[in-house]
Amino acid sequence: MKVEKTNLEGVLIIKPDVFADSRGYFFESFRKDKLKEHGVASDFVQDNISKSVKGTVRGLHYQVGMYAQGKLCQVVYGKVIDVAVDIRKDSPTYGQYTSAELSEENHNLIWIPVGFAHGFSVLSDEAIFHYKCTQVYNKDHERSLNYADKDINIDWQTELPIVSDKDKAAKFFKDIGEDSF
Repeated sequence: MKVEKTNLEGVLIIKPDVFADSRGYFFESFRKDKLKEHGVASDFVQDNISKSVKGTVRGLHYQVGMYAQGKLCQVVYGKVIDVAVDIRKDSPTYGQYTSAELSEENHNLIWIPVGFAHGFSVLSDEAIFHYKCTQVYNKDHERSLNYADKDINIDWQTELPIVSDKDKAAKFFKDIGEDSF
């Protein structure tokens, strides 16, 4: 397993060792001891899976307070651009984002710790997205940052994004105020 830092402190790209042969492949997508060496939380309490069609943009989501979540994300089927936005007020990269391609072919994962908004855009015809969370979902602590915010200017790599009404109505970065970390 190789772990690479990104331009946002704490956000990591994890590249597992994949063993492939004529039967298919095998890899460890989660190994507590190896990830802990790189600062990845090991107390995951909830797993989520979503299936989405090409052009779907989900996010940018995060939770606040005692329900703030770290997320370990991977794609089981298809291909996405995964995005993390730094919403830690005292961070030198506050308001900046990083992105990574996650796919069933590269098997990469991304670790997004507490203090970041998260979203992804589906590049393949369909994608099945899996992520482990360090805290359970709580509707009252859920927040969203607008995917189309011009101040952040994320390249979602899709011409006509398919977005939920809730995500379209999300706050812009300049308005998140006390909902940042």
